[in-house]
Amino acid sequence: MPYEWGVKPDPAAVPPARRLIAEIVRFWNVPFSDDALRDVELCASEVIANAMEHTNARCRVTIRWTGVRLRVEVADSSLQLPDPNAAQDSATGGRGLLLVAGLAHSWGWQPAGAGKVVWFEVAADQLVTGDSRLAVLVNAAQVQTERLAHSA
Repeated sequence: MPYEWGVKPDPAAVPPARRLIAEIVRFWNVPFSDDALRDVELCASEVIANAMEHTNARCRVTIRWTGVRLRVEVADSSLQLPDPNAAQDSATGGRGLLLVAGLAHSWGWQPAGAGKVVWFEVAADQLVTGDSRLAVLVNAAQVQTERLAHSA
């Protein structure tokens, strides 16, 4: 059964939303390692923060466990499509979707009324852990560093 709630448009609302997702996943006994759960929290933070940044309006978070995958959906009122490569070279942020793409099993978006839903899924048996997880995090940091160096 899915769990759904609204998140107010305040950056301070992201950490509690992230923690609620972790609490629900633990309550559901989803078989994730601590690293995998941290990755779910990181991906959720990025997607929720993006919704706030592009709408300055309340977003709706839905999570569900199918027995195979955990799916996190964030619905917002923006028609702007998510683009992991949209950040300007000189920007110090805007690369969170690169982390989502690297850490989640799959991710995407779909239109929803006057806005969209951005989602990601994590499968318990296909988690990015250990050296693979570190490689994703390092790669995202390198992309940001290279873009900053090229813009200087």
